[in-house]
Amino acid sequence: MAKPGIPKGTRDFAPAEVAKRTYIINTIKRNFEKYGYQPIETPSFENSETLLGKYGEEGDRLIFKILNSGDKVKKADLQALEEGNLARFSNSLSEKALRYDLTVPFARFVVQHQNEIEFPFKRYQIQPVWRADNPQKGRFREFYQCDADVVGSKSLWQEVELVQLYDAVFTDLDLQGVTIKINNRKILSGIAEVIGASDKLIDFTVALDKLDKIGEDGVKAEMIAKGITEDAITKVQPLFNFTGTTTEKLEKLAQLLTTSEEGMKGVEELRFITTNAQTLGLQTATLDLDVTLARGLNYYTGAIFEVAAPKEVKLGSIGGGGRYDDLTGIFGLKNVSGVGISFGLDRICLVVEELNKFPQTVTVTSKAMFLNFGDAEALHAMQTITTLRRAGIKVEMYPDAAKLDKQFKHAERRNIPFTVSAGKNEIEKGIFAVKDLTTGEKTELTYAELQEKLA
Repeated sequence: MAKPGIPKGTRDFAPAEVAKRTYIINTIKRNFEKYGYQPIETPSFENSETLLGKYGEEGDRLIFKILNSGDKVKKADLQALEEGNLARFSNSLSEKALRYDLTVPFARFVVQHQNEIEFPFKRYQIQPVWRADNPQKGRFREFYQCDADVVGSKSLWQEVELVQLYDAVFTDLDLQGVTIKINNRKILSGIAEVIGASDKLIDFTVALDKLDKIGEDGVKAEMIAKGITEDAITKVQPLFNFTGTTTEKLEKLAQLLTTSEEGMKGVEELRFITTNAQTLGLQTATLDLDVTLARGLNYYTGAIFEVAAPKEVKLGSIGGGGRYDDLTGIFGLKNVSGVGISFGLDRICLVVEELNKFPQTVTVTSKAMFLNFGDAEALHAMQTITTLRRAGIKVEMYPDAAKLDKQFKHAERRNIPFTVSAGKNEIEKGIFAVKDLTTGEKTELTYAELQEKLA
């Protein structure tokens, strides 16, 4: 029989890995709640019509579709297959799809439950998403997103607060050198307008967003392939080497976008966010205006965020988000503005691991393991264990009365710091023999002393 495996782009997580992921999730969750966000959950799959058309052409290609079953298979468009229209044929075989992100399902949630929600509504959501992407380091087909969004307010103070939220999480994780990149879709629209390429806005922004991946020449080649003229590309040449402080960059943009009302509005929005975020102060992260940042998602309308990992870690973004003024409009609820950010749990785990920033206590399982000397002693041990557990202390007993050497080795392999012996002699004396498996030190303790040591 062939050795079992898992689908490409997915992973199993051993106990130590789950412990590390839980540490990061709890850190993010604690900060979400500190900032007033409330938890929700949505189904792992949605109706296809909910997802398709919301992420642009590239995003649609990466959505995992769920095949119909039973009698619904009869709905397959065989004529499309005969005509070679595979996209139409595959759509006819599927009515549902795995969620691509948490933002669109959240928009659907808001519309569906609008009469039950108190606006502005601040929610956080920590759940897995799926993308039919090409797996590589830091990129998986199944991964978790940790999102925080607020809908029902157009106030730019929300963006300022989200910058602070990013900074708070990365400070708690002790990740120095994180950069929060910020831009504004209105600025990108204004640039497209100024260079006469407004009808190519999506193609322009998708290509520009790839500057750090394919370089200046690659971006220019993609723009030309999408029908953007060489004259227009010449006009945006300064964007490929846009340097200076945030204030200097905003002044350069203001000069470039003088004739664009939309572009100038974007400049003023960025000036408000960056000025106030810097005035309030950041503990760990750096805020950087990156005019090439576009994020290839159609629904962003204002500020755009992307978080870059510390430079010593060769990895892509570890977070992102932005303002979407009309996302709920696609589901029938108009004039509900929203803004949100996402933390890439899997990539953050890789960064914290590579920089050796996980506290040693994260992977500790039980604080102590009681040795098993036989049923009579085991009952005494279990009575003690029960009392310790009720006091909130993680302890366990080796289940079998095996050779002591085997029991000690098991505790060592599990990284359990202490073993506790309670044989006949110890029971008669009313004490516990404790061994520190790190130092080899042995001590005899009363129950009260044992509880204090393990607490």
